[in-house]
Amino acid sequence: MKFSSLTAGGFVLLAGAFTVPAVSAQFQIAAPARDYSFTISTAQPWTDTGVDLKAGEILQINSSSGENCDPAGVSGSASTGLPVVSAPAGALIARLQAQGVPVLIGSGRELKVEAPGHLFLGVNASGTPPCSGSFAVKVKVASQAAPTTPAAGKSSTATSQPDAAPPAATSAEGQKPAQDIKSKLASAAQVFLAGQFGTGATAPATSSSVAPAGGDAVAPTSAATPTAPTPALKVSSGSLDPALQKDIDGLPRRVNDEFQNQGDMVNFVLVGSEQQVKDALDAANWHVADIDSKEAILKAVLETYQKKDYLQMPMSQLYLFGRKQDYGYELAQAYSVVASRHHFRIWKAPTTWNGQTMWAGAGTHDIGFEKDQRNGKVTHKIDPAVDGERDNIGQTLQASGKVKSLYYYLPPDPVQGAKNATGGGYHSDGRVLVVVLQ
Repeated sequence: MKFSSLTAGGFVLLAGAFTVPAVSAQFQIAAPARDYSFTISTAQPWTDTGVDLKAGEILQINSSSGENCDPAGVSGSASTGLPVVSAPAGALIARLQAQGVPVLIGSGRELKVEAPGHLFLGVNASGTPPCSGSFAVKVKVASQAAPTTPAAGKSSTATSQPDAAPPAATSAEGQKPAQDIKSKLASAAQVFLAGQFGTGATAPATSSSVAPAGGDAVAPTSAATPTAPTPALKVSSGSLDPALQKDIDGLPRRVNDEFQNQGDMVNFVLVGSEQQVKDALDAANWHVADIDSKEAILKAVLETYQKKDYLQMPMSQLYLFGRKQDYGYELAQAYSVVASRHHFRIWKAPTTWNGQTMWAGAGTHDIGFEKDQRNGKVTHKIDPAVDGERDNIGQTLQASGKVKSLYYYLPPDPVQGAKNATGGGYHSDGRVLVVVLQ
């Protein structure tokens, strides 16, 4: 059995259990521009946007007044002790490193990222800010990288290739055209690099970027796994039934691994029968993850032979209510599923609401690889802004037409910052998305 690989920037991606033609190994990724929207409250000095930055990227930050506060600041206010002494108090400021030097943004500014970092937005204040309210901020992150091609007559593939692209190869058995596979592998490489080096992180759905419960909220999207646009998440303006609130209050807040290490947070609840759940997820194009790795390899070979895309890569077993997940689902681009995928696990809850089955779910977005703190091995790296995946699940289900109502609910002991079982950190606004199926 042969495994083909695509080498990009020193990393090797396994394409799966099939043979594919060698693909260009030396290129620069011209990542698409990323757009974010935030509501930055003046009540806290700094807000972690969840946006990772790469050296050479260009930031375009624009802000408008919101709730009686001007991002340009308040002239004439005392400047003693301000993060940016030369700027007016109350102005919008930013830093590109956790301990970086703050800079004035005001109503708008363009910045070049000189070194890998992380975007924080804040208020130029020492103690109580000069105004109480918020700023509406839009951020565009653009890359200066551009695609490059090998010099004429040279090949940068793992094996020698002619200068001219070979014709699409097919066989009597109906194998996929080689060019189609090459295109998907190149796309997978972009997805992998975007997530691995931080360009695919989503903006966190925290108090700075989501609407309050009962209002409309738009979940941030990630550049790491391109998917079709989905409608904005529409949550119910009504109150969640008190009995259902009580049932959710009784759920564990986090899942654990086989060694009892606590991990991902329970960030959504489905209400509906097992068949309703399966029908809704199928309509939303989610795929049940394989459990056995050996069986997965055989299925990958078979589906490739049948000109299908393998999108059901196995996921690890996690535990809730003292047992492993009842189902694992994932949503990913073909080939990119190796490194990047939207996925979640669900467990049938021991309680019911109005005679309906409840399912507790934990969803995260894989965006690359990192070191497993338990054993030093390589494991998937998740997007730390886990609310983005919670809302992505809600969006896809909503678009399926199988949802009766959606609610946000903040339990009395919310998880707002923790680590998963492998040691990767994440943050959340603590709310649970409740999805009532029809």
